Amino acid sequence: MVGTKQKPGQQLALDLMTAGEQAPTDLQRFADETFKISCVDLFCGAGGLTYGLNNGGINVVAGIDLDGSCKFPYEENNDAEFIHKSIEDVKAEDITTLLRGADFTMLAGCAPCQPFSTYTRGGERKARDWRLLNSFRELIGGVKPDVVTMENVPGLHRHDVFREFEAALEKWGYNVTLITQANCPEYGIPQHRKRLILVASRHGVVEPPCKTHAKGKFATVRHTIGELPKIIAGETDASDPLHTASKLSETNLKRIRASNPGGTWRDWPEELVAACHKRKTGKSYPSVYGRMEWDQPSPTITTQSFGFGNGRFGHPEQDRGLSLREAAMLQTFPKDYKFLKPEDRIRFKALGRLIGNAVPPGLGKAIAMSIRQHLRSLR
Repeated sequence: MVGTKQKPGQQLALDLMTAGEQAPTDLQRFADETFKISCVDLFCGAGGLTYGLNNGGINVVAGIDLDGSCKFPYEENNDAEFIHKSIEDVKAEDITTLLRGADFTMLAGCAPCQPFSTYTRGGERKARDWRLLNSFRELIGGVKPDVVTMENVPGLHRHDVFREFEAALEKWGYNVTLITQANCPEYGIPQHRKRLILVASRHGVVEPPCKTHAKGKFATVRHTIGELPKIIAGETDASDPLHTASKLSETNLKRIRASNPGGTWRDWPEELVAACHKRKTGKSYPSVYGRMEWDQPSPTITTQSFGFGNGRFGHPEQDRGLSLREAAMLQTFPKDYKFLKPEDRIRFKALGRLIGNAVPPGLGKAIAMSIRQHLRSLR
């Protein structure tokens, strides 16, 4: 296994898409290359990883997910088939058929990360989530793709289920590159988010994705969402139904008006402080009910990032929480990524889950460019 130290003189130009801008998805930039990398995206969700991999030169032919609500955004924004199925019901021969005809094959997967973030959770739910990662491992053993990649929460590598996963890859002849703390702003993603990235190849060592942004040069909230139309709490932008902000109570309107960018509820008048924060157990949670800062990356975009009280998700200057579109753009989905059919109603929890659970497309692209560089060297 190799770490994150890059070789001297490594010159891998990632050309990461600027957050919030539409990037080409037809792989025209790779038309002069004669080899084809085909990939199946397991646990594909709404398509964040697929979109990023496609923009990095990897042809994702299908995504598989148990959540049927992912079908529309996945297929509407990606030239790939959505397969509504649990990974536990997928057979290796099904994947092999999907990947037929490629010069190089690849499996990508981001198993649901919430259980890995909360190790005190036990019982049936935890056991099932361990099985999902084991099912991913079994598919790799049956398909034997040229390359495997996985993105998940930091800390997963310390647990037996991951060690078994990694040991199986090495037994099958894969060279494993592991980044245990990938800092997303260093890859052009405008949010403070750390992730585990694994890339494994049967053809040698894949160099870690190149960092493209130094501290002080990170993409910011202003750069990403600063030009979106102004809206108020509870309002929807007429030109974009996803640019919708949730309603705020009168108390929370007073609270956000008393909030400073980067500040905390400790800045509020005493009468606005919630009872739970006055107790000893609540005093250590200053980041809830906060405004983001314009010229910094956002906090980690979660499934609840549309709620002012769920974290530092207040808009830097407008008296409201993040809109769903803003949350998606801070995840590096392009501004016109479609999550809704025209006739669909806005459901904050459902859409927040699709957005917050996604792999940031910008991170997917960085991974893809590194893999493509590796496979190019074999031609």
